[in-house]
Amino acid sequence: MTDRRPLPTLLAIALLLSAPACGPVDTGPDGAAPEPPFPRPEGTHEVRLDPTHMVPMRDGVRLATDFYFPVDAEEPLPVVQIRTPYGKLPHRGENSAARFFASHGFAVAVQDMRGRYQSEGEYFVSRDDRRDGYDMVSWLAEQPWSNGRIGTYGCSYLGENQMQLAATRNPHHAAALPQAAGGSLRYFGVIFGGATELAASLGWFRGAGTKVFYRIPPGTPREVLLQVEEMINPAPNPGELDFQAAWRTLPYIDMLQAAGAPPTDFEAFVSHEPGDPWWDHIGYVNPEDRFDVPALHVNSWYDIGVSETLKLFNLLSDNAESDRARNNQFAIISPTDHCTSEIATSRTVVGERDLGDARLDYWNIYLRWFDHWLRDAEAGDFDMPRLQYYLMGANEWRTAESWPVEGTEFRPMYLHSGGSANTRDGDGRLSWEPPAADQPADVFVYDPDNPVPTIGGPVCCTGTAEAPAGGFDQSAVEDRDDVLVYTSEPLTEALEVTGPIELVLYVSSDARDTDFVGKLVDVHPDGTPINVQEGIQRARYREGYGRKVWMEESEVYEVRMDLQATANQFLPGHRIRVEVTSSSFPRWDRNLNTGGNNYDETEWVVARNSVHHAPGHASHVLLPIVPRQE
Repeated sequence: MTDRRPLPTLLAIALLLSAPACGPVDTGPDGAAPEPPFPRPEGTHEVRLDPTHMVPMRDGVRLATDFYFPVDAEEPLPVVQIRTPYGKLPHRGENSAARFFASHGFAVAVQDMRGRYQSEGEYFVSRDDRRDGYDMVSWLAEQPWSNGRIGTYGCSYLGENQMQLAATRNPHHAAALPQAAGGSLRYFGVIFGGATELAASLGWFRGAGTKVFYRIPPGTPREVLLQVEEMINPAPNPGELDFQAAWRTLPYIDMLQAAGAPPTDFEAFVSHEPGDPWWDHIGYVNPEDRFDVPALHVNSWYDIGVSETLKLFNLLSDNAESDRARNNQFAIISPTDHCTSEIATSRTVVGERDLGDARLDYWNIYLRWFDHWLRDAEAGDFDMPRLQYYLMGANEWRTAESWPVEGTEFRPMYLHSGGSANTRDGDGRLSWEPPAADQPADVFVYDPDNPVPTIGGPVCCTGTAEAPAGGFDQSAVEDRDDVLVYTSEPLTEALEVTGPIELVLYVSSDARDTDFVGKLVDVHPDGTPINVQEGIQRARYREGYGRKVWMEESEVYEVRMDLQATANQFLPGHRIRVEVTSSSFPRWDRNLNTGGNNYDETEWVVARNSVHHAPGHASHVLLPIVPRQE
């Protein structure tokens, strides 16, 4: 059954609860229910809610904040800060993370972000999060019940604002626990490879990105706020939507307005190119930022931005101001989808892919993390493997001390064919050997009016069950003539592919600009192809986001495509496969092939695109191979 609750409610559930009904679970082959997630440890304190205090920021704007206190706990208290754009009221539920941490002796502050729900000010996505996060940490540190050591917690947007805060180096920010925070490093997750994350953008901005709220007048006394706050739902409800029709709206900059959504920042986000200095004013994390906070980064292989999470894991260590921060960056990468790591069961099914028992004792880890950093100002290094990752295929947890994993060998696997790699019935091959002689290029026709459909993958926040995340059978995609398919021989022994993946293509086109999409696929012995990871590269940005370069019909160009990162063991009898095409819709916007802005166009041209594999133009996928562990 499709869940029709508003997106903010769904996000609140995913972020706050540890309930198997919301997660990537299934019944066993005998119909028996799987074992549930590891239980949360019981707290030792009753929890007192002190609701809706208006905390002033440096410019006088007041942000609505709930406080959760452990009853009878000795003060001063360690503090956990949760800043949310989705409303603080859902956190009052009995199973919320706020109540969980408070029951274990932490004071917890849950705050509506600037311009959201009960808070004052103007909302613009992420723009004020560095400043407001800093001010809130400083305010909490000054309270008589606080010990001055503040930790931060939360998933997705709630993780991204933690990373923006980390770049301010507030001396009271003692520990961060960001989950699925990759969007803080790459345009809020709206842009990838120069293309727009269309389904995620429509879903999130329409469901959770509104700039308009029904508010009690500024200056209203707190006692009045408390009397009426639960009678008022501040956010407008956008109602039902035909997502299939909405995704095809042209020009797509009008997509939300055509869908009847309230005002959002969608139009601003999609109309600025990735290299535009306009992005600087939002304050996302950049490679020049410095950091000084221990952080435990959590994400999942089938979540958007997992590669960026691991880049943050490295960046906060590389750019650390102290050994304390440098030596205390940790990451946990599960196999699930967006913000659902903690609710994996003994039979974790993500999409259609059975990934075994992916449970981990997250809540005890989280407690140990905050106990260590927030209670003892002189705490030494945290005792845990630097990286814990779930190896899909083998379906087991592995540990490492670095990313990429120590000993990783990046090996190219080359594309071959006789010029007919179209569909999985074509002659496309993958081999460790480069082409020794010229081979005819593979040619396909990309028509923006008939794009290749997205089936699963690392997606999130689409607002509809019509675009799910996870591993799915890709047969319907591979039956299309506009999809090139390259497949290895069956493996004779297991091969672990763990790390960042790059697809290097030598391409040509009769269009001025077009896209190239790549996908890494695990082909099971029965022939079922299951998607592992994917990426896209808009040809105009093949030399970087700093400038646009166009294609000429007679030329061959190198296109290097980021296929994100994964940890997948290809088992004996399985085959490695790479798909190449020019669209994955509705995940990414359709390149209309004109060389225009794309976001404001309604007309398109059909492109004839080619992939070359010959000496000097040896298209290949660069796989991170981890040596076998005996």
